[in-house]
Amino acid sequence: MRAFTCEAGSASNRLVNADNDTIFALSSGRPPAAIAVVRLSGPRAGVALKALIGRLPAPRQAALARVRDPASSEIIDEALALWFPGPGSETGEDVAELQLHGGRAVIAAVLGALSRIEGLRPAEAGEFTRRAFENGQLDLTAVEGLADLIGAETEAQRRQAYRQLKGLLGQRAETWRKRLTEALALVEARIDFSDEADVPEDLIGPALDEARGLRDEIAEALQGAARGERLRDGLVVAIAGPPNAGKSTLLNRIAKREAAIVSPIPGTTRDVIEVHLDLDGYPVTLLDTAGIRHSADPVEQEGVRRAQERAKDADLVLWVVDLTQKMPENGIYAQFKGQTVWMVGNKIDIANSEYYDNRSYELLHIKYVVAGSTGEGMNDLIAGLARYSADYFGTEPQLISRERHRTAMQAAQSALDRALAEGAHGREDIVAEELRLAARALARLTGQVDVEDILDVIFRDFCIGK
Repeated sequence: MRAFTCEAGSASNRLVNADNDTIFALSSGRPPAAIAVVRLSGPRAGVALKALIGRLPAPRQAALARVRDPASSEIIDEALALWFPGPGSETGEDVAELQLHGGRAVIAAVLGALSRIEGLRPAEAGEFTRRAFENGQLDLTAVEGLADLIGAETEAQRRQAYRQLKGLLGQRAETWRKRLTEALALVEARIDFSDEADVPEDLIGPALDEARGLRDEIAEALQGAARGERLRDGLVVAIAGPPNAGKSTLLNRIAKREAAIVSPIPGTTRDVIEVHLDLDGYPVTLLDTAGIRHSADPVEQEGVRRAQERAKDADLVLWVVDLTQKMPENGIYAQFKGQTVWMVGNKIDIANSEYYDNRSYELLHIKYVVAGSTGEGMNDLIAGLARYSADYFGTEPQLISRERHRTAMQAAQSALDRALAEGAHGREDIVAEELRLAARALARLTGQVDVEDILDVIFRDFCIGK
């Protein structure tokens, strides 16, 4: 394990790297590939690059070079070499990069040569980004944005992650923190210099006005927290209904692949099946659930229980009705109270006109009529799901995209609420303490304080070489 220490007297209380290792890793995709990128970061990055290519290129300019094994002087490959002296680099340290041909033997030879150079070691997962954070090149919200950008599967996720990487939340939080610091300075001036003749009497009023404005801005940002957090994982749409209504066929039609087993035997689906989709750039997780009915089979009972649990947590429920069967007397909306439920009539191609006609579709609030087996009406249903996703997530970027963001901002809001309440009673010392707590919560958001316990959690999902 690497050790980390807090820099004494630092304004940002930033973590600094306590060792002097130079790290290296393959930072591109799995070989074979057209290009392989090998990166180095640390105090001996320049030494290692000179050992491999015989010189240091001009900073931030690509240079064609022959890469040699320092031990044997044998040429390994011809590559583009780049040199980024710190602190003007991605990690804030000296950084070197080789863009090689992407064959397995080439990569193995270069990594082997690097491992034999004194002071170098292979990088751990996320270590390049971690060093960038430690050296002040990225704040913690930008680090999380980078992780989300790497994991983004849809256009909406990419947009949100890129904005976080570029400071959507981090810059706003830092602006809020500076405003809080200015408000705190007014309160402390009033406390510390109350006997001075040239100190204005009413300093607490402007400070509380600033705190009130900040509290309202943070509260407004928190209103969109659910949408921002959900965008990372995707909107959850549960397909539910009685057995043999065609739920699995419907899921396969929407997914455009055989994701679920289709059988005429009721109770075939015993567990919840998940399919992740990209609907017009929005992430959607589709759930195929077990047919909801009373059963003596304990395995099917467990499937029904899981189906009901997952459906009740979904953002949208598609309740599938078999149009060849009479609808049960008991309604469906009671078990999904407070949720959005769409009635989907299935098997229109063989529907029984004795039970349903166009008028009954309206009376029963059937929103879409489809034939899962033939695809009839499916384009309308899929378009409706895409519109619902767009309306749910909205067009404006959300500041909050993780639970950690929400928790820190809620802590800041609560501290500001307490400060305003205490200010109304003239308790200036308590107001000052609450403003300090609010500022600390925002500093925790960007990673300036109290981050040791969450760094491993954040970086564990990064890949080697990033």
